[in-house]
Amino acid sequence: MSELHVVTARANRQAPKKSLVQAQRHFAYLSVFPAAFLLIVLLFVPALVVIAVSLTDWQFGTSALRFIGLENFNTLFSDPVFWTALKNTLLYVAIVVPGTLILGLTVALLIDSSPSLRGFYRAIHFLPVMSTMSAMAIVWGSMLHPTIGLVNRVLSVFGITGPNWLRDEDTALLVIAVIGIWQNFGFAMVLFVSGLKSIPEDLYHAAAIDGADGIVDRLRTVILPMLGPVMIFVSIMTACRAFEVFDSVSVLTQGGPNYASEVLLHRLYTESFDYLRTGYGAALTVVYLLIVVCLTLGQSKILERRVHYS
Repeated sequence: MSELHVVTARANRQAPKKSLVQAQRHFAYLSVFPAAFLLIVLLFVPALVVIAVSLTDWQFGTSALRFIGLENFNTLFSDPVFWTALKNTLLYVAIVVPGTLILGLTVALLIDSSPSLRGFYRAIHFLPVMSTMSAMAIVWGSMLHPTIGLVNRVLSVFGITGPNWLRDEDTALLVIAVIGIWQNFGFAMVLFVSGLKSIPEDLYHAAAIDGADGIVDRLRTVILPMLGPVMIFVSIMTACRAFEVFDSVSVLTQGGPNYASEVLLHRLYTESFDYLRTGYGAALTVVYLLIVVCLTLGQSKILERRVHYS
């Protein structure tokens, strides 16, 4: 009987613990359910629908639907305009991401070194992020006008004849990239300013004792290593935003001249809504998403190897 009483008492003590663990588990499931439900409904289900549509010949506005397998992808990969748009998109990202990081960090260092009017400078530089790109693209179009634009007028003062920036194959994509840097660097600047504030002053003093007191030495030994996590986040977010370039291309160049500024997202829109080739546009969407995911994961892996987490 004594052994039975011991077993019963031990079971009675363990029962509340098991019930508590089960209650915590149920609460965790309930807490995660809204986010998981929204993730499935807003992300996974549309992605599956796009994949399904990419395997058909459906055209927007028609009820006819026929399964054609990978024919859209075969057409896509044999389309020279697709490869041109892909090359332009990758070149745009290759210009915008480092340009945004360099300019954002430079402005953040200038703001951090001058406490007076810091909030004002931060708000001014962050304005492009809050502005509507379509409206700002119109302003940029006026500034870059070949005859009455501000840019060419300033160049003419120095005896330089400015080109037709948005209608020249050599400059159209570069101008779009400059606008992209202008639009994104304020976002990077705000994050870099916050990161600079979190760096302990003791590290600067230690670096100065070791002889690293100049701005270049401080950047190399203290600032860049400590800003590693912020740098990864800003790089990935900027790359994702750069891949989404559409407004400036649609308003200023429409992908021209001669597809010199054509990018993937603008091509996707043109095929789906101008030419109403919805199945082909869905195939382009699938390829676009795969490219973004692969480059984002690759960028994250490469940068994380050189990052110090405190």
